[in-house]
Amino acid sequence: MKRVSCIDIGTNTALLLITDLEPESGTILPVFHKQTILRLGKNVDAEKIIDTEALQRLNTCLEDHLTISREHGCDSIIAAGTSALRDAGNRQAVIKEIAALTGITIECLTGREEAELTFFGAVAGMTDVPELFTVLDIGGGSTEISMGSLCGLTESVSIDIGSVRLTERFFTDLPPSAKEFKAAKGAINEAFTSGIIPFFASRTHVYGVAGTLTSIAQIAQGLKHFDAMKVHNFTLDFESVHSILETLKKSTIEEIIELGVPEGRADVITMGTLILHQFMRMLGIPEIRVSIQGLRFGMAQKELLRLQESLRQ
Repeated sequence: MKRVSCIDIGTNTALLLITDLEPESGTILPVFHKQTILRLGKNVDAEKIIDTEALQRLNTCLEDHLTISREHGCDSIIAAGTSALRDAGNRQAVIKEIAALTGITIECLTGREEAELTFFGAVAGMTDVPELFTVLDIGGGSTEISMGSLCGLTESVSIDIGSVRLTERFFTDLPPSAKEFKAAKGAINEAFTSGIIPFFASRTHVYGVAGTLTSIAQIAQGLKHFDAMKVHNFTLDFESVHSILETLKKSTIEEIIELGVPEGRADVITMGTLILHQFMRMLGIPEIRVSIQGLRFGMAQKELLRLQESLRQ
């Protein structure tokens, strides 16, 4: 058995998973989870760099994750960066400085690599996975959509629309004006038009991961605080998504926080919900199953496969 710490460094959040990997049985046994609102991608869409304040937040976050990993006796730490790091012109300098400060080496994933790891991570440990399915990952900087089976991917796309990126680009305040909301919807529709057609084939078996989906599932159940047991595997239908969007687009940030959305996500959940709504509407998706898993579970699974291969050699 090997205990590993997997860190998913996103545009808006950093997600830590500590898990025991058992290569003999092929199982992943989660030990500890933590989510930190990081906002690494603040202003990256406009300025194309990770600024000093964001770098400091990242360093503080990873120092915390390093302490937790040591306390749990982890054998290794695996860290991956996604959209914000991909888009930042100073990403190599950021990776180098974080390595010097914390000893943690961040791998900057391509959109394809992120989508593939998220695809398998979303359904890791599930027993009723259909033969063909799609995984939707609405992040802060980009949206990844992947389709395939447990044997591998057949289609995958990474689209540069995310809850943070488009909020910064289109909304000046919450609630947004009718003009701002219409412009954002138009940009989302345009981005999806050419990219999502292949995914029509599996529109009845869709899984959704990451903070936008889990927050919407939380709102749909009237939960004031996140409850993993109630959110994981929750079925979110289009009517509920539409109703929640209608509420959010008229709500101030204070009213959104009152719904139970964490303060660090409250300012971008309206845009995230709009992205989900348009994805479901354009493909005619009746419902989507929410998974609290995702990229970090895919990272764990990749490490498990590496350990299994080592045993066979």
